[in-house]
Amino acid sequence: MAMSKLYRAGNCKYNMQPGNLHTMKTSTALMLLVHLSLHTVDEGHAINPSCTCVHFTSTHGKERGTFSSPDYPRPYPQNACLLYTFLAEAHQIVELVFTDFDIYKEHMDCSNGNYLKVYSEVEIHGPGPPGINEFSVWSRILCGNRAEAPPPLYSHGPIMILEFQSGEKPSNASGFIGTYRFIDRRNFETDGVKVSGTQCDYVFASQAERPSHGRLYSPRYPSSYPNSVRCNYHFNARKNERIKLVFEELYLQKGDVSCLNRGDVIKVFDGRNSVAPVISMLCNEIVGYEILSTGPELLVQFSSNSKTPGQGFKASYQFLAKDASSAETEGNKKPSAMDGYSSVGPAVSATTSSCHQVFRSDKSRSGKLISPLYPSPYPQKTQCHYDFLAKGRERVRLVFEDFNLQRASSISDCESMDSFDVFLYVDGRLEKMASYCGNDVPKPIMSNGPKLSIEFRGIYSSRYSRGFKIAYYFVEDYAIATGKQLLEYPCAFVYNITDRRKGVMTSPNYPGLYPRDTECNYFFHARKNERVHLKFSHFDVEGVVPCEAVSASDYVQFSSQMIDIDSQRYCGQLRELDVVSKSNFLRVTFRSNDRLDGTGFKAEYIFLKDSEMRSVKSETNGSVGLHIKKDHLWRNFFRLLLALSIVTIVL
Repeated sequence: MAMSKLYRAGNCKYNMQPGNLHTMKTSTALMLLVHLSLHTVDEGHAINPSCTCVHFTSTHGKERGTFSSPDYPRPYPQNACLLYTFLAEAHQIVELVFTDFDIYKEHMDCSNGNYLKVYSEVEIHGPGPPGINEFSVWSRILCGNRAEAPPPLYSHGPIMILEFQSGEKPSNASGFIGTYRFIDRRNFETDGVKVSGTQCDYVFASQAERPSHGRLYSPRYPSSYPNSVRCNYHFNARKNERIKLVFEELYLQKGDVSCLNRGDVIKVFDGRNSVAPVISMLCNEIVGYEILSTGPELLVQFSSNSKTPGQGFKASYQFLAKDASSAETEGNKKPSAMDGYSSVGPAVSATTSSCHQVFRSDKSRSGKLISPLYPSPYPQKTQCHYDFLAKGRERVRLVFEDFNLQRASSISDCESMDSFDVFLYVDGRLEKMASYCGNDVPKPIMSNGPKLSIEFRGIYSSRYSRGFKIAYYFVEDYAIATGKQLLEYPCAFVYNITDRRKGVMTSPNYPGLYPRDTECNYFFHARKNERVHLKFSHFDVEGVVPCEAVSASDYVQFSSQMIDIDSQRYCGQLRELDVVSKSNFLRVTFRSNDRLDGTGFKAEYIFLKDSEMRSVKSETNGSVGLHIKKDHLWRNFFRLLLALSIVTIVL
C-alpha cells in the first residue's frame, strides 16, 4: 500500500515512495538555505533539503513580515519544493498580500509544472506542528504573471500553508514576494444576535439601549465562505425608522454574468421575509453599494452553491429616523451665490426655484425642478446643488422639458461655460455621469441606485438664457411601460401569450440613457408549439464585440433556457436585429456596468405558431435564431479593432 507523504513544518517529516517528490541537487539546496537565511531569518527556519520548510510564527514587533520565493528577484531554480507555514495564535487568522507575483504558467489551470498551492484550512492532528499531505484539500492554485496576481489571501483558522513547486522547464519568471500579518478574528464578528440552532442567521433589532449601527459579515470573512450555505440577516427597526445598508466590499465571483446564472447570490428583500419585493440581487463584485429600506423591516439572504466560493462581503447597517437621511444631506450643502434669493414653497413642493434642494420620495413621488427665476434668465454667478433620495426599489428619473443655458460660441466643452452636471454614486463615491450645456434638450436620465445629485453652474447667463425645467419621478418600474413586473427580481418583466399576442419591449428609461449598474430580465411565455419573435427597431448598447467584461461592455443576451451562461452576447449599434426563440420560452437579459451609456433598445414582439414561422427567415444560432444586418457587424468589427489598439497602447 502506498504511504502518504507528510510535510511537517519545523522538522518537515515525510514518508514517500521513490519518485513521488522532485529531489533537489545539493547545490540548489544550499542556495535555497542561503536565500532563506537572508530573507526570513527572523521569521522562520528551513530544514530538509528535499522539500524546504519555512515556519512563520511572528512578525517580531513589526506590523508585517515578509516571505518570498527562492532567489527573488532573480529567477527561481528548477525542481524546487518549498512549504511556507504561517502559524498564528488561536484567536487569529493569517493575511497574505503579494506585492509581486510571477510564476511561469506552463498549464492554463496551473495544475502541473510551476504553481503555488494555498491551503487556507489546515487542521492539527495529534501532537507537534501542523502538516499537509497529498490528500489535503487546497483552496486555490496560483500561477501566471503580475496581471494575474491574487488578491489578499486569508486563512479560515490560525494556520495557512503555501506549497511552491517549480518544474523541469527553465524560465525567467522571478517568483513572488509578499507580506504577512496575523489578525484578530474577533474584528470580523457580526454585531447581531445569532439565531439559536442556525449556522449563520442573525437578528438586528433597533432598541433604545443598543447602538443604532453595526456591522455584518459573510461566514468566515475575510476568508472564503463555505459552500452550500444559506444565511438570513433580519433587520427590525422601530416605527418611523428605516434601515440603511451599505455593502462596503462584496466579492462573490469575478465577471459580469447575470445573477440568474450564479450559484452565489445575495438577495435583499424590502420587508420581513422572502415574500417581500426584492430591492437588489448581488452576485459578482461591487464596492460601496447602498440600500435604503422603505419601512422598518429588511431581510438579507445570502446563498452559496458554487464550487469556487469567493471572499464574501462586509457591510454596515444603521437604523435611521425617516428624516435623518435628508437632514444629513442638507447639512453637507455648500454655500451659494443664490442663498439670498427666497424659496418658492417648501424644498419638496411640486415646483421649486430655490437654489439648494433635497427631493425625497417620502414627500412626493414626482414634481418639477426649475432653475432660479425660470422662465426668466437665471442670475449670473449662480451655483445650485440638488439631491434626490429614493428608497426601496425606487430609481430617480429626470425628464427634461426645457433646457436653455448661455453658451460661448468659441468654447467646445461644458467645463468653461454654464453647465448642468449629473452625478451618480459609484463604488460609494460621487462620480460625474454627464455634463450638459447649450440649448439641446438632454435625453431622460435614470439613477443607478437610490441617490442622484445635480450641480448647476450659471456663471454667465444672458437675457436669452431661460435655464431649465425638469420633471422628476421616483419610479419602481424602470420606466418600462409594458409587461407585468415581477416582485421576486429587482428588474424583471413577464410577457405572456394569455395577456397579449404582440406588443413592444424596451430597455430601462427608453428612449433616454439606460441606467448604469443595472440588470433587467424579460421572460416571454408562449403556448406549446409556439415561439417568440422579436424585431428590434433600435439597438444601442455600449460595448465592443464579443461584449465581455474585459472590454467593459454592456450587453443583451437571449436564451430559451432560464439558466444559460453560454449564449452569445450582443452590444454596439445594430440597425436590425431579429430574434426567434427555439422553444415556447425566451429570456432576454440586459446588463449594464458602471461606465458609459447608451440609449438601449426597442423591439416589437409577437407570439407565432410553428406553422406561421415559415414566413420568418432566421438562422438558428445556439438557443435562438438570429438575423443581423451585415454592415453593422463591420462597424462593430472596427470598434473592436479600435478597442484592441487602445489596450495595446495602455499595456
